[in-house]
Amino acid sequence: MVIQTSGYYEKAFHIRQRPRYPNLKFDGKADVNKEQVNCRKFYKTYSQKRQTGGIMACWCTHSICYGFHIIPVGEGRNDVFSALITRWPKAPDRVVYDFACALGPYCWAREPDFFANTQFVIDGFHAAGHTKCSKAAFLKTYSEIDSSLNSINTSAAECGNSSLTRIRKPVSYMTQEHAVLYSWVFISIWNHLITRLGPPFRSMTNT
Repeated sequence: MVIQTSGYYEKAFHIRQRPRYPNLKFDGKADVNKEQVNCRKFYKTYSQKRQTGGIMACWCTHSICYGFHIIPVGEGRNDVFSALITRWPKAPDRVVYDFACALGPYCWAREPDFFANTQFVIDGFHAAGHTKCSKAAFLKTYSEIDSSLNSINTSAAECGNSSLTRIRKPVSYMTQEHAVLYSWVFISIWNHLITRLGPPFRSMTNT
């Protein structure tokens, strides 16, 4: 087991380096230095330059955390892209994300082959404010055709991320190395409880 000072992915090992794209002006930079994005909500969120750092975690639909890494400023598309391209041997079939409307083009512009069959969608909870975005960016659009998509637990990440607020204050006083270790212990316990105790524990986390 290796816990890096920047983060740890227990369920997704580091398998490749993040490629560089020198022809893309803002590649690899935080979204406060954004490329042109047509989403009004995305622009409003990141153009304020008030986003602070924290933890970016990847969750499955059962609220199991695949891993996390520390981010210096507000979470952006590069954080999600970098996690997927460096940890997943095959791109996931579907990525549910607050700003999937902007994440999809970001990923396809950099790795069109790797993400060729990946669907990037916004869940119903975060749909508000995406007034200028294509209907193709919303999970609801596909659910109207394929009712089985309604069974996807799109609130899993919100449930997991809300649990991380419990360690936000103590982590803010730690060095990055200690913060990563502390976060890893917390998330490991979280995953254990979700796995062992099942639905009763999951229902308690939503209260």
